[in-house]
Amino acid sequence: MPQIKSQMKRVKTNNKAHKLIVSKKSALKSSIKAVLAAVDAQDKEAAIIAYNSCCSKLDKAVAKGIYHKNYASRQKSRLATAVNSIK
Repeated sequence: MPQIKSQMKRVKTNNKAHKLIVSKKSALKSSIKAVLAAVDAQDKEAAIIAYNSCCSKLDKAVAKGIYHKNYASRQKSRLATAVNSIK
């Protein structure tokens, strides 16, 4: 543990930021799974709604610096292909 007061505060803020990042990543992964579940169920309307929500979360994660822009682009492309494959 740090002995310096400012470093003690820094440990607290780092832990707080880490919890937020973990929470955002978990929510995003759940959102991706929701899209894939709707695709597996062949429910195009639900898949489109889930896809739009997921794209929004991906863009926000990129803006916050949680994920790289190429990761978000790749995920959106992969999910769009899955949603468009529903007949």
